Amino acid sequence: MPRVLVTGGAGFVGANVAIALAQRHTDWELVALDNLYRRGSELNLPRLRDAGVQFVHGDVRSQDDVLAVGDVSAIVEASAEPSVMAGVGEDSPAYVVQTNLLGAVHCLELARRSGAQLVFLSTSRVYPIAALQALVLEETDTRFVIAAEQQQPGASAAGISEGFPLEGARTLYGSTKLAAELLIGEYAESFGVRAVIDRFGVIAGPWQMGKVDQGVFTYWMLAHVFDRPLSYIGFGGSGKQVRDLVHIDDVVDLVELQLEEPDRWSGVTVNAGGGLASSLSLLETSALCAEITGRRLAIGADDRTRPGDVPIYVTDNSRIERLSPWRPRRSARETLEDIFNWIKEHEREVHRAL
Repeated sequence: MPRVLVTGGAGFVGANVAIALAQRHTDWELVALDNLYRRGSELNLPRLRDAGVQFVHGDVRSQDDVLAVGDVSAIVEASAEPSVMAGVGEDSPAYVVQTNLLGAVHCLELARRSGAQLVFLSTSRVYPIAALQALVLEETDTRFVIAAEQQQPGASAAGISEGFPLEGARTLYGSTKLAAELLIGEYAESFGVRAVIDRFGVIAGPWQMGKVDQGVFTYWMLAHVFDRPLSYIGFGGSGKQVRDLVHIDDVVDLVELQLEEPDRWSGVTVNAGGGLASSLSLLETSALCAEITGRRLAIGADDRTRPGDVPIYVTDNSRIERLSPWRPRRSARETLEDIFNWIKEHEREVHRAL
């Protein structure tokens, strides 16, 4: 029986991955490891139990906790401190560094000792801020658009590809994930660890406790449902900044595909996101949320751009589409509708967690 460990297994991504894999593969043993640090993660414990996923209360920062899981066939490394503001200002960078980098090392050690495959969930935040801010943009009534002609390699009207330059600062979150990617390459070369790296754009969907600096699309929908204040921050307070979003179910589909073919995916690094077709500006997100909820909010404006913010990021999926049949199948509207329906179905629990 394949035994699969999902780290961060009570978080938004980890729990959805573990539960879906347990439901799709009843002959697999799923183990979810989580320290329950993030708000709302406790809501996923009954879901994990009902799906037959074994929950282990442990911390990826502790090698003993990770190794205590025992031999596994595969590891889905979904644990992370994902906030782009983590460690900024007066906050200590210790937690983000230890979780994202040291935690990845501990997962690599378990993979080395078990002979397990590693599916590493990385991020588009590995691409440096200054280079993204230097993109040539056009502006429409509702959004910024990446111009067809670009000075930067790896950038086009389709978005950002894996050929985008990696020199420069990228936030502590992004730098710890990139450092983990480099260590994965060393473990693959030195010890034969089979690993695939997925650089996801914004992931969204049900069971996400969205925040302004992580999970912005869910955050926007939560604000519309619960009448919470919103502001367009930075870039003149225009709300024209753009991100692409990928539904959590599309993420699960990709992870499943990679777990089923470990040798084929070994050594591969890919961008994976919603792409241009599933991208939204904040202005466009507000309009969709108003249509779906029937509630239009008065949204403030703050023209001060925060450190680490970029006007646009859209994933160029060309490489992964050449390598595999995977495609993002859920549209931006479908994703927002799924988030809304989940909130309404679990309104009391979600409101309490917030």
